[in-house]
Order: sequence, then C-alpha cells, then structure tokens
Amino acid sequence: MLTTLLLPYFLLFFAAAFVLPTWRVWQSNGTNALVLPRDDSAFGVIGVWFKILIGSILVLCASSAFGVGLNAMGPLDWANHPWLNRLGAILLVVTLIWVVIAQANMGQSWRIGIDQKVASKLVTSGLFARSRNPIFLGMRINMLGLLFILPNAATLSLFVASEILIGVQVRLEEAHLRETMGQPYLDYCARVGRWL
Repeated sequence: MLTTLLLPYFLLFFAAAFVLPTWRVWQSNGTNALVLPRDDSAFGVIGVWFKILIGSILVLCASSAFGVGLNAMGPLDWANHPWLNRLGAILLVVTLIWVVIAQANMGQSWRIGIDQKVASKLVTSGLFARSRNPIFLGMRINMLGLLFILPNAATLSLFVASEILIGVQVRLEEAHLRETMGQPYLDYCARVGRWL
C-alpha cells in the first residue's frame, strides 16, 4: 500500500520543496531562484546529478506503483520489516513538513544553486537557528525514509548518491557564504551546527 503512494508523495514533495518556492521568489521580486549553471564547473556537475537523482526517484516510485516489486530491484531483506516501513512513512511525512517550514523561513533568500549575481540575506531564524542546512537535512532524512519503505539496491544507491551530492553541495554553498558574508556567517557557524 505504501509503495503505491510514493509517486504522488514525491511529486508533491518536489512541487512543495522546489517548484513552489522558486515560483514564489519569482512572483515576489522577479528573481530567478533557479541558478544552477549549465557548464562543466563543480556547480554545473552537481546540478546535473541532482536532476538525475530526482528523475531516478520518480522512475523508481512509478515502477513501484505499477507493480515492479522489491525482487526486481535487488531486495535488502535485512531492512524489509513492517516497523521500518512504518518508520519510513513517518519520516516522509515529517520531512515534507520540515522542508516546507524551512522554505518559508528562507523567504526571498531561497535559491536552487549558488547565486553569484544577487546577494541574499543570511537566514538565522526559525529552523535555521537549529541547523545551518535544514532543507538539506530534511532531504537526507527523506531519502532514508524512502529506503525504509522500499528497501532495495536501487533505493540504497539513491540514498548513497544523495548523501554524496548533498555533502558536496553544502560545502560549496558554505564556501560561497564565507566568502560573500564574512564574519557574520562565521559567527553563525560558531553558534549553529552544519546539520543540528
């Protein structure tokens, strides 16, 4: 039952986590919040792989919804337990709410990628008072929830890939913020951890 809900859930998640905030920023001040470059830089490569990751998640969820079972995707029997499935469902619900709240906390500072042209305000309130990267933290836990609901080699691969991509992206963003915001950002880093 849970597996049939994954595709609509992730369509909702991506709409709420990426499409709606991007549209909201554009409507508010005409700024394009989608700033992933299409080049061979580290930022460009990360952007391509994030798109591949999102596409892969949707294909996997669609396959599962249309009856492709765990056995076809390399089952992980050690992780296939009803209590882990339920925990995965709880994590998906909680992370959707968490990410939407973090997006609202970001307001006009929301970007997908690193905006080299438009300076944004340092956000340190709301969930950002607890985590420097609450959106990425939510995405990490979200991918763990998917792995618990659909424990197979495909979801494990997506989880590992997301951990690598998020880890690199966060460090690129933090380097950019240190360079552009200086001491206020360093003071913020001293108070608040990267994840919690």
